Amino acid sequence: MKRIIKLSLLPKVIIAIILGSLFSLFLPDFVVRIFVTINGIFSNFLSFIIPLLILGLVAPGIADMGKGAGRMLLFTALIAYGSTIAAGFFSFFTTQFSLPLLLDVESLDISSQLNGQSILSTFFEIDMPPLMSVTTSLILAMVLGLGVSIIQGESFKALFNEFRSVIILIINSVIIPFLPIYIFGIFLKIGADGEVITIFSLFFKVIVIIFIMHILLLMTQFLIAGYVAKVNPFKSFKNMLPAYMTALGTQSSAATIPVTLKQVKINGVKDMVADFVVPLCATIHLSGSILKIVACAYAIMFIFGMDCSLSIFLGFILMLGITMVAAPGVPGGAIMAAVALLQSMLGFDSNQVGMMIALYITMDSFGTACNVTGDGAIALIMNKIYTNKDESI
Repeated sequence: MKRIIKLSLLPKVIIAIILGSLFSLFLPDFVVRIFVTINGIFSNFLSFIIPLLILGLVAPGIADMGKGAGRMLLFTALIAYGSTIAAGFFSFFTTQFSLPLLLDVESLDISSQLNGQSILSTFFEIDMPPLMSVTTSLILAMVLGLGVSIIQGESFKALFNEFRSVIILIINSVIIPFLPIYIFGIFLKIGADGEVITIFSLFFKVIVIIFIMHILLLMTQFLIAGYVAKVNPFKSFKNMLPAYMTALGTQSSAATIPVTLKQVKINGVKDMVADFVVPLCATIHLSGSILKIVACAYAIMFIFGMDCSLSIFLGFILMLGITMVAAPGVPGGAIMAAVALLQSMLGFDSNQVGMMIALYITMDSFGTACNVTGDGAIALIMNKIYTNKDESI
């Protein structure tokens, strides 16, 4: 019996990008328009489901945080959110400085043509208006999540969890399986418009920038943790490498929790602190993910000639740190949760969203690895705080 090889999302996306670019060289326009039409329908479905996705992921994620232990929950959440936001701004300023040095003026002139009207329009459209705006969904999720976490409403929690299960089912059964086809259509259209070389050049340069930023971010996190906890930061970072390598393979913060726990305890973190901080940070500490999203978003906006100023990204980064709560438990959850903000706050259209998803997924493993490794730095800080206070958790 032949063994069936089941590909993960990353190789599927890479294959879709390559095939879409190659097929654009010889497929007739009417075939390309078929995929453009399919992508238009899927894009409208995304616009419909995104507010529900935010409500289904963020509300129960915030509500579940109420299970924690008082001040320890507050301190851990604040440090994790601060680390995530700091990574977002680090990514913005680094990309803002480095990208213009890597992209010359001629490439920008070529890429500006992407904003033009393409003759490859859809055959028809199916309108799917969302039930609520993205802002309304996010505010509602925060209000309901915080309210339920305070009153410990078990009935509401059960409802939230069931709703989250439905949303995760839609993501895993509909959105994620269809993403390769969606990205194939995006690059098929880009290739037909004659801009695929520019996009590939952008992808390669952004991936290099993101990889370098990941290394710098992790070293900074452990230098700070080493200073606070009075431990050797380089030894602590080395001890977390098994968690880093595991996350590269699993592409899931949640699936890497057992390894992260083991390595954190090797670094000298008390069992009670580690058992609380690591699972919590696997949900709320997303420094690697936000670093990738901000860098990818900036690059796409830069090449499209959009406004990339700090005033535009300020609110986006602050809201993104909240919106991605609980997303790491879902494959592709972080970028799916970010799509709403990309559209509402940064003005992304369907083609730009497709490029964003493709660019993000090519670096998905490294973002997850950065997240879980950084959890070890936070655990060191929390261990020092509660060791000094000599409190019982």
